[in-house]
Amino acid sequence: MTKNILITGATSGIGKATAIRLAEEGNNLILCGRRAEKLEELKTSLSKKVKVETLIFDVRDRNDVEKHINSLSPEFKEIDVLINNAGNAHGFSPINEGELDDWDAMIDGNVKGLLYVSKAIIPQMVKRRTGHIINISSVAGKQTYENGAVYCASKKAVEAISEGMRLDLTKHKIKVTNIAPGAVETEFSEVRFKGDKDKAKMVYDGYEPLIAEDLADLIHYVVHLPERVTLADVTLYASAQSSPTTIHR
Repeated sequence: MTKNILITGATSGIGKATAIRLAEEGNNLILCGRRAEKLEELKTSLSKKVKVETLIFDVRDRNDVEKHINSLSPEFKEIDVLINNAGNAHGFSPINEGELDDWDAMIDGNVKGLLYVSKAIIPQMVKRRTGHIINISSVAGKQTYENGAVYCASKKAVEAISEGMRLDLTKHKIKVTNIAPGAVETEFSEVRFKGDKDKAKMVYDGYEPLIAEDLADLIHYVVHLPERVTLADVTLYASAQSSPTTIHR
């Protein structure tokens, strides 16, 4: 059965890989992000296989989120699967040296942005008594680590929101899945270290990290489980990683 699937943060990394993977099954895709050029490139590529609509907005802007999701064409209005993937880490420093702008970016994007998008979509899922929400958390939401207090807090919030969504929405026949990846080699570290490519590269030196396609394969599996099955919470590590801060290089 063809599904309408909305993916936030679809311009790169996990979001882009997931869009490519889900297109293989003929699903209709709503690709969301801030970088118009990247979204259009992906749309051009995937439109050869499936129907694609793009929405250019920042999840941190509540009014923009509402406006763009409400602008969807009739054939995309009923969203079957929401993948809350947008979010980032900003900075890596002890709490006493943290920058307020970085904290705002993480709380606004990872937490409030996820809520804004979800709130725009959940009511129609409840009305239809069907739907699936997949929230991309992090192992940082399972265990706090040094120099990452606010990022870890934002991802612990995602974990709590996922659990709360499941408690509130299961009675409406809406599935909720929380996915917590470990080290994945994407633009993540480059953003965290504010464009310092050498620092970002060191995060992945000496072992084989996860790649975005590993998460895309997992999301594909979760989306296509039988209706009777909900995969509630998944932690995915690279084989060399045993905790958020323990990696054997």
